[in-house]
Amino acid sequence: MTIQDIVNVLHAKVLCGEEKLSLPAKTACCSDLMSDVLAFVNEKTVLITGLTNPHVMRTADMLDLKCIVFARGKVPTDDMLEQAEEQGLIVMTTKVTAFTACGMLYEAGLRGVPIDWPKEGEA
Repeated sequence: MTIQDIVNVLHAKVLCGEEKLSLPAKTACCSDLMSDVLAFVNEKTVLITGLTNPHVMRTADMLDLKCIVFARGKVPTDDMLEQAEEQGLIVMTTKVTAFTACGMLYEAGLRGVPIDWPKEGEA
């Protein structure tokens, strides 16, 4: 799946990074808790969130994310979009909820970030 495929599936509006829509997307993560994203994401991926604050941009930068999808029609501030441009991020918004976006993308073949859970008996 490419980022363009995500745009098509979600009927999303691209806010920045249009020139990178041909990049592949293999996994996605959905969260409004950036601490969870930091704890569980360990690869370049697509982040689906309804949170529009600077923490999202910092998290994306720290993890070298490819793309952020803002759900529920949320639109980041101009400052956030400028930062996204500097970071080389693709940013889009979709009118569907995060839950629905995840379902639509899963149905289209995109999978979640694999998580290495501790084995039973490990802390």
